[in-house]
Amino acid sequence: MQLINQLLQTSANLYKLLGDIPNGEDRDDYVDTINNMLDKRGILINDLKQEGFHFNEQDRVHLTLLKLDNGIKERLAAVMSAVKQDMANLQKTKKSEAQYFNPYSNVRVMDGMYYDKKN
Repeated sequence: MQLINQLLQTSANLYKLLGDIPNGEDRDDYVDTINNMLDKRGILINDLKQEGFHFNEQDRVHLTLLKLDNGIKERLAAVMSAVKQDMANLQKTKKSEAQYFNPYSNVRVMDGMYYDKKN
């Protein structure tokens, strides 16, 4: 029962942490914290499986864990999409910066060549 309570507490903390997504420099620490909490939660889940834990639909704690797990999955997907969006914006910024510094890099011309057709 103690492992279930630890898992419930860890899951609740993770769910709360995933509620607000920081921007900029704080995001690296935020992702590290999420990874650490997910690792801790995974260890607790494995320990419960080794003890022979079975889900009981009638138990209130088990239902709370299930709801937290679904909420964690949704919020992790939101964090993942925010990080992907930031990466796409960064790539776009790099491309436009390179275009600004060398605007003629993508111009494909044949300097000094022309075709004169006389028929």
